[in-house]
Amino acid sequence: MALGRVLIDVAPLRSSPAFRRLWIGQALSGFGSQMTLVAVMFQVWQATGSTAWTGAVGLAQAVPLVVLGLFAGTVIDRVDRRRFYLFTTGGQAVTSLLLAVQGLAGNLPPAGVLVLVTAQSCFVAGGGPAARTFIPRLLPEHQLAAGLALRGVSFHGALLLGPAAAGLVLGRLGVGGCYLIDALTFGAAFYGAFGLPPMSPGDEPARPGLRGVLDGLAFLGRTPVIRGALLTALAVTVLSMPVSLFPLVNAERFGGDPRSLGLFLTAIAVGGVAASVFSGTFTRLSRPGLLMLGGSATWGLALALFGLTSNPWAGLALLAVSGAADTVSVVGRSTIVQTHTPGELLGRVGAAEQIVGQAGPDLGNMRGGLVADATSGTVALVTGGLLCVGAVALVGATTPGLRHFSVAPAPRAEPSGN
Repeated sequence: MALGRVLIDVAPLRSSPAFRRLWIGQALSGFGSQMTLVAVMFQVWQATGSTAWTGAVGLAQAVPLVVLGLFAGTVIDRVDRRRFYLFTTGGQAVTSLLLAVQGLAGNLPPAGVLVLVTAQSCFVAGGGPAARTFIPRLLPEHQLAAGLALRGVSFHGALLLGPAAAGLVLGRLGVGGCYLIDALTFGAAFYGAFGLPPMSPGDEPARPGLRGVLDGLAFLGRTPVIRGALLTALAVTVLSMPVSLFPLVNAERFGGDPRSLGLFLTAIAVGGVAASVFSGTFTRLSRPGLLMLGGSATWGLALALFGLTSNPWAGLALLAVSGAADTVSVVGRSTIVQTHTPGELLGRVGAAEQIVGQAGPDLGNMRGGLVADATSGTVALVTGGLLCVGAVALVGATTPGLRHFSVAPAPRAEPSGN
């Protein structure tokens, strides 16, 4: 019984077939997306040998999320969210096919690859916030944290297997093989999407265009707990993301072998999967704000230590710690956002959370690449980690509602009497 309260709660998979199909589809398509991330980084690095260019991959992903995200959130809060999600998933699949074609027929110049990455990110700008609106509709409130933890398992499982598989495929089939596998996995995403019920935005659809965006921003401005959660995520993502530095670290510590490049993201995923498997230790707690703050500070500290260590295997262990801390932080943040947001605003708030959670890392990778080009990879990692810790402490100190916020625990199961 005690073990059952420590391990991940799989009740959402049992109680909601639609959630189960969505979860399977997103897990498999996420696997392909992680392969593409490694392949793009490898292709650009091989062509340029520059961390500024690998950081530019993050910028190409981030700009559409920032520019289009909030407007896409307004559309999501006006239309059937399931249909919109199907449209954006189709767009991502097409751009993956185009990446595969250029990889198999002859690599584009780095600038051409970035154009395709930017196009794909335009569809992610709409599909990501739409997907974030589904879990509160498919699960009861007491299963929300468990559902978010399961989403973390699928994400980190893809992060664990995708980069490792990408390293093997790169060595045998090249970047084109990675991109093609990604394109094929979008069939799983369609499987999950077609299993969803209609998803109307509710009785109060968003006002069109800029007015709807401003309504969403006004809600964020008058809700300190959500604002503090998003600021904490910005501290983690913009200040300390290390992914653009991995090719440089791989060259310094592993001789530039493409098979070892995937180990860095895999190490983060190992920690994330471990934390997710044992997520019963924190999803049943009532203080998601404290969990988020503690996890975010641990992430920054682990990355600073990763920058200081010269032992490659100790470095991988620290990345695993950072992955576990990130899982705790993300579940805490998402629980706060989902429980404080009315249904008719989920698209716009989900778009804001995606800008922070996905565009933030992209901008952070750009920052890391530029700092490393100007100084060194060690300086970029250490300063980023310490800045993250300081910023998280500042947000926690100035947002008391975030520290004291609590949620009702899940109802305890009654004994069967047998």
